[in-house]
Amino acid sequence: MSTPEDIQADIERQREHLAQTVDQLGHKLDVKAQTKEKVAEVRDRATTDTGKPRPEVLGAAAAVVLGLGLLIWLRRRR
Repeated sequence: MSTPEDIQADIERQREHLAQTVDQLGHKLDVKAQTKEKVAEVRDRATTDTGKPRPEVLGAAAAVVLGLGLLIWLRRRR
């Protein structure tokens, strides 16, 4: 049989677990914070430690611009 102290400890554990769950749900519903985290993540991946764009990102951007330019040029020739 459980003692009052055991029951109280169980209630405290359940309360803490519920508080953590509510905090996690609140974080998931905070769109502004989610957006800021995603922007920071992308920025970290796209830049070096000094804050400059990574060479592969610049290369990919240049390839996209050249590809679009080529498509526009080809369409205008027709």
